[in-house]
Amino acid sequence: MVYLTRIEHFNSAHKLYNPHWTKEKNDAVFGRCANEHWHGHNFELHVTIKGDPDPDTGFIYDAKKLGNLVQEKVIGKLDHRNLNMDVDFMQGKMCSIENLVIGIWNELEPFLPLPARLHCLKLVETEKIYVEYYGEK
Repeated sequence: MVYLTRIEHFNSAHKLYNPHWTKEKNDAVFGRCANEHWHGHNFELHVTIKGDPDPDTGFIYDAKKLGNLVQEKVIGKLDHRNLNMDVDFMQGKMCSIENLVIGIWNELEPFLPLPARLHCLKLVETEKIYVEYYGEK
């Protein structure tokens, strides 16, 4: 089994705010991330696939095609967007990095052609915060 990682970038704005809570509770739980005027991040997305190399190409899957797939299915929906307002797969969800990485997995996984399989997504929000997701529920 071989693992291949492709790294892509996108910039998005969001806010963490639970509409069922008071402003004071949101501020206490989410701090500056609950700013009513939003805030943004320069995200870094690591997409790791796994599989056995094809005997003819030596590839699990062509890295350029993987990049194009990630751009089409994910980055195009997220880059320079407001995650709370503009992204269909985040509607009705708290726009945490944890929920975002699950949403990205669900957008990407059905389109990855076999025999390559999605192994892991790593989503870096800041130099101090990132999440990893392996498709486990």
